[in-house]
Amino acid sequence: MEILSIIFFAIIIIYSIFIVWISYGFNKVKLFEKENSKPITKFSIVVPFRNEAENLPGLLYSFSQLNYPRALFEVVFIDDDSDGTSVSIIEKFPALSFAFQIINNERRSNSPKKDAISTAMHFAKNDWIITTDADCFVHPDWLLTFDDFIQKTNCEMIAGAVTHDAEGSFLHQFQQMDLMSLQGATIGSFGIGKPFMCNGANFGYTKKLFAELNGFKGNNTIASGDDVFLLQKAIRQFPEKVQYLKAFSAIVFTKSLNDWKALFYQRVRWASKSSSYDSGFGKILALVVFAGNLAIVVAFFLTLFSMFSFWNWYLLFALKIFVDFLLLYQTGKFIQPRMVRHFVLSNLLYPFFSTAVAFYSLFGKYEWKGRRFKI
Repeated sequence: MEILSIIFFAIIIIYSIFIVWISYGFNKVKLFEKENSKPITKFSIVVPFRNEAENLPGLLYSFSQLNYPRALFEVVFIDDDSDGTSVSIIEKFPALSFAFQIINNERRSNSPKKDAISTAMHFAKNDWIITTDADCFVHPDWLLTFDDFIQKTNCEMIAGAVTHDAEGSFLHQFQQMDLMSLQGATIGSFGIGKPFMCNGANFGYTKKLFAELNGFKGNNTIASGDDVFLLQKAIRQFPEKVQYLKAFSAIVFTKSLNDWKALFYQRVRWASKSSSYDSGFGKILALVVFAGNLAIVVAFFLTLFSMFSFWNWYLLFALKIFVDFLLLYQTGKFIQPRMVRHFVLSNLLYPFFSTAVAFYSLFGKYEWKGRRFKI
């Protein structure tokens, strides 16, 4: 058992070093303060959707509230084989004062989302593309902040923050904590100069850069990853063109899922792409996080059978939750001023949930938007 203790503590110490490093990187990314620059950037907002009748009104309303010249942006909705209800909601939504198009998705690969974005490239009228999801809503100054950031940095790819519109239930709070950890890792990786992850619900780039990267060529057999693979391509070829926009007014809010099965499949979908990362750092970090969670889980079950000291397991868990808190606290101050409720309980459940997701993502299948995908 002494050997097991050494192994488990070594894993958690390595995990802690990585999380502290990421936390350091988080603070290296400076908060961007929008100024009152004259808007000049023309945007095409791309929204793939499939049977989103429940969510589209919230997104459409937030678009209608954007404080941005109507002549400088359009919305390109890509219909991924929805029923007629979703399209009807867009067409009949009152007070749509902005230009929009509804285009049918042209399926060419195993990834509906990547196909949708590739389809949008043929119809988008403006050079700057910003992707978001149908279950999101945006800040009124979202485009103003992107525009000001572009004017100041001359970048060609921007990753932005995403957070949950979380309610009080444990499920929603658990999702919020999980997403906060991913957002913290995303921002921190930019801060230490090793970006490997972003979220397609708040992701911008120029059509020129998309063409130079050959779009999703090379990874369109993987159903997910319309965001991270494109980012990793850009980092490999044009790192100077990629920036993270850390600004309150650029945060996108997404709805929380309402059942554990849907959450599990969503996280499996996200995890399934990690083995195909082009980023060596991304692969190593994913492995370290998996090992850290697995160590907590294995030690817990050994404790139940009196094969491992409870106090040693408690120390492992306490060390992990302490370093996790460092990153989550910093991230929370940025994207979610109120700390997540049920923090300890969520952190107790998280290693078991995360480990199950990791193992399932290696062998299983998942359902998403009424379709079943093989990993």
